[in-house]
Amino acid sequence: MVKRQTVYETALERGVSRRSFLKMCTALAATMGLDFSQTNDVVKAMENKPRVPVIWLQFQDCTGCSESFIRSTHPKPESVLLEMISLEYSEVLSAASGHQVEEARKHVMESYKGEYIVAVEGSIPRESMYCTVGGFGAMETLIETAKDSKAVITYGSCSTWGGIPAASPNPTDAVPVTNIIKDKPIIKVPGCPPIAEVMTGVLAHILTFEMMPELDHLGRPKAFYRHRIHDKCNRRAYFDAGLFVESFDDEGAKQGYCLYKVGCKGPTTYNSCAEMRWNGGVSYPIQSGSPCIGCSEENFWDNGPFFVRRTKVPGSQTTMNPEKIGAYAAGVTAAGIAAHAAITTVKKHKNQEKDD
Repeated sequence: MVKRQTVYETALERGVSRRSFLKMCTALAATMGLDFSQTNDVVKAMENKPRVPVIWLQFQDCTGCSESFIRSTHPKPESVLLEMISLEYSEVLSAASGHQVEEARKHVMESYKGEYIVAVEGSIPRESMYCTVGGFGAMETLIETAKDSKAVITYGSCSTWGGIPAASPNPTDAVPVTNIIKDKPIIKVPGCPPIAEVMTGVLAHILTFEMMPELDHLGRPKAFYRHRIHDKCNRRAYFDAGLFVESFDDEGAKQGYCLYKVGCKGPTTYNSCAEMRWNGGVSYPIQSGSPCIGCSEENFWDNGPFFVRRTKVPGSQTTMNPEKIGAYAAGVTAAGIAAHAAITTVKKHKNQEKDD
């Protein structure tokens, strides 16, 4: 077994100060949704546990997931790539290419059996002619690489659900990773692409606790996919009040009203967009004026036009009609205002009588 450096040893070797190292650990703890008191657990893990070897495979994809990953803010990408994990193979980020990089992949598979993580980006065509890397088809490469891995992470909706390549009529017979790999723990991190900090948070959890994060019934990390975007949306108050954008150039759009009527899938989409947001927490599509297209949900690419209202809003037990709810809320509000005005007028009249 090849001895690996710990995360802390690697950081010191790169000239990272103790202060910066602790800041990275704090950021990781926050990213994972841990209580502040658990930050010390992350520090101990990074001090004592070796970096995680990662083989990052890319098949039928647009490279959007890799692009998102290297835009992580908390922690920064250089901290993730050079300190937290040991990225041994990546078609986008590896310095080597050709036979050299393929040899690096096989070296990890032989030297770190049962310890390395396989990250998969892109769907897998059943026919090798549609996606061949290094002379081998996508399916063959995936099966070979995952055989002795610790776990598989599917980054993005393509590797998780099939994605755009699997859209009807699916000419390449593209399938998600779970259709091929059946004997390994699989962590699904859907999104088109996923949020950078969600991607790093999953790796950080595995490194810190040496176990898979808690998953929901679809295999997604609960820490990041436990809420609907609708539940945390900054436009939720307008939804509850029945105030909707009718078209993208109307007054409601200018006022920031709810985007449900122009196709927003937030009520049925589970993701961390509204909580963690993008680009270091700056914004996310709905906040920027674009309806959620439900990109982290299965078959979102075939669920009708993106900007046409299709989704139904699930309640606790039944399906609600937001327009009726909004109208009812508006009616109750109007009635309350009228009642308040009437009571105020009566009181004012009585007070005038007393004064007379």
